[in-house]
Amino acid sequence: MISLFKKRKIEDEEKYFFASQWTLMFKKLKKHKLAQISIVILILLYTQMIFAQFVSPYGLESFDSKVVNAPPTKIHMFDEDGIHLPFVYAYEQKRDPVTFRKYYAEDTSKRYPIKLFGKGESYKFLGLFETDRHLFIVDQPARIFLFGTDKLGRDIFSRIALGSQISLTIPLAGVFISFILGITIGSISGYFGGLTDTIIQRIIEVIRSFPTLPLWMALSAAIPARIPVIQMFLFITIILSFISWTGLARTVRSKFMSLKTEDYIMAAKVAGVSDFKIILTHMIPGFISYLVVNMTLSIPGMIIGETSMSFLGLGIRPPATSWGVLLQEAQQIQNIALYPWKLVPLFYVIITVLAFNFFGDGLRDAADPYK
Repeated sequence: MISLFKKRKIEDEEKYFFASQWTLMFKKLKKHKLAQISIVILILLYTQMIFAQFVSPYGLESFDSKVVNAPPTKIHMFDEDGIHLPFVYAYEQKRDPVTFRKYYAEDTSKRYPIKLFGKGESYKFLGLFETDRHLFIVDQPARIFLFGTDKLGRDIFSRIALGSQISLTIPLAGVFISFILGITIGSISGYFGGLTDTIIQRIIEVIRSFPTLPLWMALSAAIPARIPVIQMFLFITIILSFISWTGLARTVRSKFMSLKTEDYIMAAKVAGVSDFKIILTHMIPGFISYLVVNMTLSIPGMIIGETSMSFLGLGIRPPATSWGVLLQEAQQIQNIALYPWKLVPLFYVIITVLAFNFFGDGLRDAADPYK
């Protein structure tokens, strides 16, 4: 029995020491609880993003002037007749006799059950085929507003879900572009050195010397005011990428300067291997785990960047929407005091940024599996 136990222990040790770096990273990442929770949250957020039109009970342009600035709808299961499936009541608008301020009360004369996979506004599912099925919906005249409505009577939950298609994809596209730029320019600077390195470093210093906000404003001012949403998406992605690649480029440069004197790199040069192949197959794989971690930790900054630009009116503009556009109504203290549910998009930003940060921390710890 003891010998069998020792044999299994030796086999486990052999598997550990002969495992690939990616296998060791994956095993250590599984032990990082915060990273696991963050992965689940990110999967849920991106699933909602992909199926946003199905998850949203109402469309992006849907509004109802009868429920302007309405509070979140209360979901009930009990009434005077007993227990029921989840249902809501229709809103009726009233006026306070003392303050003369409008408010909304529930009309309890009739229940409106929440229908799963019910019929609502038509849309193209994943852009493939026309359908009118939604995850949940209620019959008219009742409406279901999980996070209330805005100043035009539009459902905030639907706009958050649809806005995530921009707020969660622009950062990924921006990070991917800055990742390619940072690796390419940083590797050229570090590998070749000399005058090439000097020129690239001076360019990086000039870009990094500009304050971020004025640079955003200057670049955004160059974007025409009335252009299609797709072009605006492309321009904002390029702006964010143009600003964020410099840090990664300097890191890659320092790594290349230390690696290019290693014996295996010198041997490859002597063997006649081209510079491009040495960079691509010998040097970059040497610290690819760090690059993955760096890319993951860069996404929160991109999310905050896009949200800030849209919040300030420099990024995505109505009728398109993003989390930053939704937060524009929270600029006024009166709105926050009277309609606090308009801050819900802010919590989406916070949760997403924290999830990416914790996931990046888990990857950073896992990138050193022998620690």
